[in-house]
Amino acid sequence: MNSATWQQLFGWRTAFDHPVTVGAVTGILAALAIAPLAIHALSRFNVISPKLHEELWLRWKSWLWLTAVMVGPILLGAAWVMIAVAVLSWFCFQEFARATGLFREFPIIAVVMVGIFALLIANVDHCDRMYFSLAALTSGVIAVVTLPENRPQGYLQRVALGIVGFLLFGYSIGYLGLMANDSRYRPLLILVLLSVELNDIFAFCVGKFFGSRRLLSNISPGKTVVGSVGALVLTTGLVIWMGKSIFAGTAMENYFSLLKLGLLISLLGQLGDLILSAIKRDIGVKDLGVCIAGHGGWLDRFDSLVLVPPAVYHFLSYELGPLGQDQAARIFTGG
Repeated sequence: MNSATWQQLFGWRTAFDHPVTVGAVTGILAALAIAPLAIHALSRFNVISPKLHEELWLRWKSWLWLTAVMVGPILLGAAWVMIAVAVLSWFCFQEFARATGLFREFPIIAVVMVGIFALLIANVDHCDRMYFSLAALTSGVIAVVTLPENRPQGYLQRVALGIVGFLLFGYSIGYLGLMANDSRYRPLLILVLLSVELNDIFAFCVGKFFGSRRLLSNISPGKTVVGSVGALVLTTGLVIWMGKSIFAGTAMENYFSLLKLGLLISLLGQLGDLILSAIKRDIGVKDLGVCIAGHGGWLDRFDSLVLVPPAVYHFLSYELGPLGQDQAARIFTGG
């Protein structure tokens, strides 16, 4: 491993080399500092109800450590991002398995665990071909692993749940680790995470104060058409603003490409949220977990992320060439 690769994986001293990273981290810390004052002011002037005040206060407290969990690995180095993504994938899959009853199928759980670990190895090794192959290979193993049990009853359900769980929460989220092999990974990942999370906040705020017509009332009663459109506009604007600096001097620098990227992130972020809402309504639960106060579980907080990473990765690879092509490939296996 040469010094450049070491810096990519573990070089925390270069964390603030890019101005977008500096500006975003500063802005996030400022927002966390101002938020409690804003919540107090809204409550004092009766703009929000006591129940909403309590909910927002709990969410703010959770965001303090969630921010550290999300931004910390990005600043420390690409290897820490890859590990954090694998851990997040496993936590999300566990919640999904527990809520759907899949946790009882130990062989499938074991295959998904191995699949997520294999994704981590592919990311750390920077072996894109291995990563891409794991969608089909892991799905195939899930389909056959319970056959020796000679138990056809429920076969389709358990296999379908296993494959959907792995593809959404292992393979799809794992693309964040794959992006960490690109030299721009810090500002790029901050752009993705910040725009996805603010997309939720934009939709909530715009819908709360200006919306009334429900978007899909049976799936997610709290979402409005106005909130969805507002999030689409505001998130796209944010992506264009940040993207101009991140992609300066590349084919992505023009406004039309950044517009497409912003719309892609906002739309898929909202669709990911709706997918998880549909799953929760189908199995009859409000939240898929309770580990994050004011948010629910890991999936309740990161549901908007399940579709975005692969779309962003392949869109940017189409526009710029394969992400990570400027970095060493197959770091440990050679090639």
